[in-house]
Amino acid sequence: MSNRLSGLLLLAVIYAGFVSLGLPDGTLGVAWPEAYPELGVPVGIAGTLMTIITSLAALSGFLSGRVIARFSTGPVVLASCLLTGCALVTLSEAKGIAWLYWAGIPLGLGAGAVDAGLNGFVARHYSGRHMNWLHACWGIGASSGPLVMGWAVAAGHGWRGGYATLGVMQLALAMVFLATLSLWASAPQQVVASAGEAVSGVTAPAARRHPAGSFVGWLSPVLFALYVAAEMTLGVWAGSALVVARGYSADVAAWGTALYFGGITVGRITTGFIVAQVGNRRCVHLGAWLALASAVGFALAPTVPVALTSLGLLGLGFAPLYPCLMHEVPRRFQADAVQTVIGRQSGGAYVGAALVPAAAGALAGWSLNAIPWLVVVVVAALLVGVRELDRRS
Repeated sequence: MSNRLSGLLLLAVIYAGFVSLGLPDGTLGVAWPEAYPELGVPVGIAGTLMTIITSLAALSGFLSGRVIARFSTGPVVLASCLLTGCALVTLSEAKGIAWLYWAGIPLGLGAGAVDAGLNGFVARHYSGRHMNWLHACWGIGASSGPLVMGWAVAAGHGWRGGYATLGVMQLALAMVFLATLSLWASAPQQVVASAGEAVSGVTAPAARRHPAGSFVGWLSPVLFALYVAAEMTLGVWAGSALVVARGYSADVAAWGTALYFGGITVGRITTGFIVAQVGNRRCVHLGAWLALASAVGFALAPTVPVALTSLGLLGLGFAPLYPCLMHEVPRRFQADAVQTVIGRQSGGAYVGAALVPAAAGALAGWSLNAIPWLVVVVVAALLVGVRELDRRS
């Protein structure tokens, strides 16, 4: 097999890996109305379960640099996919609360490792185009998982059938990873560091590239925590803000949420076509400013069209932030720090996903209208942090 064909096949496998990463996301919300009464557990246990999964995913992300340095990316991704597949099958057989918590352990550990591993590999070996399309693949998986669960419930297979189907899909993908382990050595050596810089390695001056233990090495994960906090908070609470606080219909909330997540997915596909010309950093700045303006627009929106437009534009603004910041890591950091920093960034993202949406829930008890303003504050802090990160690196 030629090197070019091997590289293309490996890229397809990597894309499939990120689809698989997104598959379990959002399925619990579809399954839970049927699952918790059958299992005889309190409805609020879903929050505890998600905290366990997210916390372990963060831990796995933070540790991934050391693990991947020892075992390399391919075997770690294979093991992670096996873990998540077994976790989903375990969920399909759950008999009570202990089963849920037990399944959450491999689900969280597997998700964090594959997230950090694939992000690090693509950042080192592929262009910003592929990094953006990689994260668009996550959106495909995150959209498909709830659809699979919904199909299983509607077809009479129940939530157990949904998790069993998703588990089999993950285990089948693990077999694909096993069969293609040799391909990981065929990844292209060329790294596209930023617009106009297609070189072997990264050409930023050594003095500008930082070690993992530097201030920049910890600022970067904080930015990922802020970004994912804003993205998840809006995704979880925008619908409730529209219906409960503003009195709009459930249809409006559904359209708003769909436009928001659709904007993220379409925006990442579009960014993939332009990032080589525009550059990662400019894409991040343009996206952050658009997100900030749109967040203010949503917070102030006097009508349904303004609210829906603001949510769609927020998705477009958010779209390039995660993949483009991730792809800049080899340019900002020394070569031996890249995977460590990417692991921290993935871990930071999970920390943001765990803490801020939960804090927004407490804020919602006071006023749902305050949540859009919380997003404004978080996005403004993110923009300030991005400017500081660029100034220092």
